[in-house]
Amino acid sequence: MDIAKYFDHTLLKPDAREADIRKLCEEAAYYGFASVCVNPDFVPLAHTLLDGSGVKTCTVIGFPLGANSSKVKAYEASYAVSEGADEVDMVINISAAKDHRYIEVEKDIRMVREAVPNALLKVILETCLLTDEEIVECCLAAKRAQADFVKTSTGFSTGGATVHAVKLMRETVGPEMGVKASGGIHTKAEALAMIEAGATRIGASASVKIMKEE
Repeated sequence: MDIAKYFDHTLLKPDAREADIRKLCEEAAYYGFASVCVNPDFVPLAHTLLDGSGVKTCTVIGFPLGANSSKVKAYEASYAVSEGADEVDMVINISAAKDHRYIEVEKDIRMVREAVPNALLKVILETCLLTDEEIVECCLAAKRAQADFVKTSTGFSTGGATVHAVKLMRETVGPEMGVKASGGIHTKAEALAMIEAGATRIGASASVKIMKEE
């Protein structure tokens, strides 16, 4: 298995510097990761550095709380794509999900989908804050809104990816959507467990460390 192709090599720390992003992109190109995932301000730099490498530029939208208005998320996504983002990972309206206002969750996702019809859209559920029922309903909302992936976590909340959540998400969306496990994945064994559970992408800041494991 070429595990490198599963990784979105991620650096979303607020104090990340240009030199850190340059190193991130160099590592991603060397290992052949699927993408680098950076904050929106670094999209133009990452896009330029990765040109011709085959590695995609990914960014985050409404991050990390998901509490922006849908119009703001849609504009943020559209602008990021205009700056060179190939993939966008948006955070859902978590409050709406907790209140079981799933039509609003779907509308939120759909507005971003319509703003970036040609980008790969991943929908972050923040599964650590949701019940199993809420995870299922949010996955179905993302599927109805024609997102490409559902994703477990931002890595900035109370917990990260779990095998249980990934299995539940895969069972819900079926084979036609991607599932991204993100948050707290630090070893090859953990990454492989997520892939076995149904993940088709792994979001990790420890990607290089994992690749160096025997």
